[in-house]
Amino acid sequence: MKTILDDALIVVNCDKNDIRKNLSMLIDEKGIIENIDGKDILKQANPTAKTISLKGKILFPGFINCHTHLTATLNRGILEDFTFPPSFPYPRSSNSLLSDEENQIMATLGVVEGIRSGTTTFLELGRNTNIYASSIIETGARFILGEMIQDVNYNVIQAGTVLKSKDDFSEKLREESLERAVRLYEEWNGKNDGKVQVIFSPATTDSCSPEMLKRTRDLSEKLNTVYTIHLSQSKQEIIGIKNAWNESPTEYLYKNEFLSSKLIAAHCRYVNENEINLLGKFSVGISNNPAIASRRGAAAPIRDLIDAGSQIGIGTDNMAEDMLEAARTGYFAERVRTNNELIPQPEEVFGWATTGGAKITDNSAELGSLEPGKNADLFVIDPRKAHLTPNLRTQSNLLNNGISSDIESLMVGGKWIMYEGEILNINEDQLLKDAQSISEKTWGNLKEQYPMIKMPVQLD
Repeated sequence: MKTILDDALIVVNCDKNDIRKNLSMLIDEKGIIENIDGKDILKQANPTAKTISLKGKILFPGFINCHTHLTATLNRGILEDFTFPPSFPYPRSSNSLLSDEENQIMATLGVVEGIRSGTTTFLELGRNTNIYASSIIETGARFILGEMIQDVNYNVIQAGTVLKSKDDFSEKLREESLERAVRLYEEWNGKNDGKVQVIFSPATTDSCSPEMLKRTRDLSEKLNTVYTIHLSQSKQEIIGIKNAWNESPTEYLYKNEFLSSKLIAAHCRYVNENEINLLGKFSVGISNNPAIASRRGAAAPIRDLIDAGSQIGIGTDNMAEDMLEAARTGYFAERVRTNNELIPQPEEVFGWATTGGAKITDNSAELGSLEPGKNADLFVIDPRKAHLTPNLRTQSNLLNNGISSDIESLMVGGKWIMYEGEILNINEDQLLKDAQSISEKTWGNLKEQYPMIKMPVQLD
């Protein structure tokens, strides 16, 4: 049955500030936007369509989260307050203690938070991602999944050690990682009526050899996918690449023919002028992750990257999944970084979170705006609240004054997965109880395993 979302203000395209008042949206049986027109015209042409009144409400394109790690929800309120890589005393991570079921719960928790903040698509990067893929897919959201792969002989991020030389890589680890990545692709790509894509994800520049970079790009080209990597996210990474290759991380990727318009480079916090120009020259997509970067005391040079030729998306990265917060932080951080009171404007920032995300994930034909022919991926807000009244500039008002709880309903592919504040496909109350219990148990177990190590923060 077709659906008519009736009598709303529709933000058709954020970047272009294409906003249409008092119109209705016709969605076909496959969840594709068929038309936007007056309600009487649509009802007359489609008398059997189900009509949902949204009078006085606003439809936005769903946010596309271009970079996240859902199971990092386990570390909320703890790892935000330490350096990156975390200057934490334990020799193993808290996540390494989770069972498969516990990973599923923590990942699903992240998805629910994302849905509540307007996210319809998540680019999720994990290790053994297949363990929790089925659980997060049950939420009804759209996913781009990647298995983080590496062939360095030690885990650079967790161990907090710097890459020493170009010899610190293992062919055995390379083959095992690539096998996991291909298996994820074979098991999940195209599943859930096409709502799941699988891409390839070398973890970081300092954890992947030239051979790993080459094999990954070859796979991506063969299977026609985008691919992604963490780039210039830490000073440790820069030192390690200098040690091994005597160049910067972006130059390392360039010399190994890894840069292309199909690459999504996440972070780019510490890129220099030459790196910015290289990224722009190859039209590399950038996932700006401003909320976590700001917590680390950093900010990517977004305006410089745009001027050089890169396209920008927004991601949340670790611990938090609130895309409205991430967009707002990106808006503030770039103005502070450039000491500019006017740039960027809210329309451009929401463009990063929607059309920009669709472009860098190679989904512009289907996602990113509410135009006929695209998927009905959207969220609904009611601006009739004290902090959103008066509503004179819709996008500016939401970016400057809105909060994620203003988002009352969210649809993916024409199906509600949150409606009037209720998450429809998941028992949210039980999820929250389980996640709290898992977190308390896991951090308690970590302290018990290492009784001689003093916890640097007090847990409540």
